[in-house]
Amino acid sequence: MTDGVNNIDEDDGFSEVVTLGNDDPLRLSSGEILSPFKVAYKCWGTLNEDKSNAILICHALTGDQYARGKNPLTGKEGWWPKLIGPGLPIDTNKYFVICPNVLGSCSGSSGPKEDDPETGEPYGLDFPVITIADMVAAQVRLIDHLKIDKLFSVIGGSMGGMQVLHWAVNHETRVRTAIPIASTWRHSAQNIAFHEVGRQAIMADPNWRNGRYFETDIRPHAGLSVARMAAHITYMSEKSLTSKFGRALQDREKLTFGFDADFQVESYLRYQGISFVDRFDANSYLYITRAMDYYDISTNYGGSLTAAFENTPVKFCIMSFTSDWLYTTEESREMVRALNAVGAKVSFVEIDMDKGHDSFLLDCPEMFNIISGFLAAEASFSGIKLNE
Repeated sequence: MTDGVNNIDEDDGFSEVVTLGNDDPLRLSSGEILSPFKVAYKCWGTLNEDKSNAILICHALTGDQYARGKNPLTGKEGWWPKLIGPGLPIDTNKYFVICPNVLGSCSGSSGPKEDDPETGEPYGLDFPVITIADMVAAQVRLIDHLKIDKLFSVIGGSMGGMQVLHWAVNHETRVRTAIPIASTWRHSAQNIAFHEVGRQAIMADPNWRNGRYFETDIRPHAGLSVARMAAHITYMSEKSLTSKFGRALQDREKLTFGFDADFQVESYLRYQGISFVDRFDANSYLYITRAMDYYDISTNYGGSLTAAFENTPVKFCIMSFTSDWLYTTEESREMVRALNAVGAKVSFVEIDMDKGHDSFLLDCPEMFNIISGFLAAEASFSGIKLNE
């Protein structure tokens, strides 16, 4: 069942929201049942005759399905415009590219912001707690809906990389290649701690109203803004913050000896927080950060990362950044070592870039070249006939 199509002419892509699970409910990791549920997604390019050129793009925490082209919700450009498109590394003249909005988010897929079919009102906290596995399970249903048996590649950064890894470990027969970027195989105590600060900021806002703020016209913007500010610090590096701001003052020549934004870095973080609340839902932030905290791909394999990768047929290309202290290069190396231990096919690159975790979203020619070359080599090796 399709709820609607919103064509976007400038990049030949199309957006759609599909309702799934009416006849086959989605059983979540918690044991809860979701039926029906919606998946919002956007596609670019053309599926080839044998449906072997499909690439799934997985977005990060606050991302959405609008990886390229104009986002109709914000009016801004998509978040990976230099990577996806005609003639770009993920060439939409050659590949059929699919980018779904994750379960629990707020851009059309089922989540706390969407209406509960039983009540007609937004779910709020009545929406079941979800995991990365649940997000991927919904994506599997989408791929089934599109009648694609096997994805040529699954690609994503940060939380998107977690989804990539879950696809590769738990749906390995349906994935040819996996490209997790700036990601990790499980959330660390430090990662969980930062997320808990953000969640507490939201829940401490009196306008949160125990998640039922949708009953009023007032939203918990203050709490969500602080959560975004705290998280944004983790996405940058100390070097990038220093080079961009240092201790420069904001629109003044001397200190005010008050609590206004004396420093440029303070003003920047406040802007990040204020602009974020206009495009993201506070409850969705709670749900998605919790899903990331629960994430550990070794859970079903006795806590062994090596066992999780055993007998995998998937070819991996893992990338990290030197200045990423949120998901470090060492965490990527742990995955590489585990893959090597089971004789899996894996390539690994650490990219020297000083912009921190968010490097994967920035203009990074080395990353672009690696992705382009990896995909082209695998298509040639596998004899996959790409679109011309």
